[in-house]
Amino acid sequence: MGDNRPMQSCYITQGEFAVGDRPGIVISTILGSCVATCLWDPQKQIGGMNHFLLPEGGGDATKGVSSYGANAMELLINALIRHGANRDRLRAKVFGGAQMYRGLTDAGTLNGRFVLDYLERENIPCEGKSLGGTHARRVEFVPYEGKARQKYVSDAPIRAVAAVVLPANEVELF
Repeated sequence: MGDNRPMQSCYITQGEFAVGDRPGIVISTILGSCVATCLWDPQKQIGGMNHFLLPEGGGDATKGVSSYGANAMELLINALIRHGANRDRLRAKVFGGAQMYRGLTDAGTLNGRFVLDYLERENIPCEGKSLGGTHARRVEFVPYEGKARQKYVSDAPIRAVAAVVLPANEVELF
């Protein structure tokens, strides 16, 4: 990063966001079906990342950070503008939206579709994306430089459980 300052990490979870405008700041999160959007103003060298759970739903942006995409996007954009970013210069990179449990929910696909539609509707260019799949991701974003990277998180091994044969009137709980 061309700077001798120590790295300063900020970890966010679902419903949270963070903004940075100095060298050495790294914002990170881990995603499954959730989506993280990294927004950056290249001229002001300020950026931020959010992490949302569902595309739409309840929640009131005035009561704090939300787990819903529409609120999460507006909260992040407004925070960037308050810190000096220009909405017309914002660029995006998006991550997540995996299908973590086959057959249970389509939240990952819906989240991915939502964020891409939102960015298009708001005229914010998406310069990079990694959406879908079946693996969780760890995402790190350097807001001062607008650089992001991801690493897939390997799944824990599935252990086979041996069948226990019991007489008909007994129950064993593991």
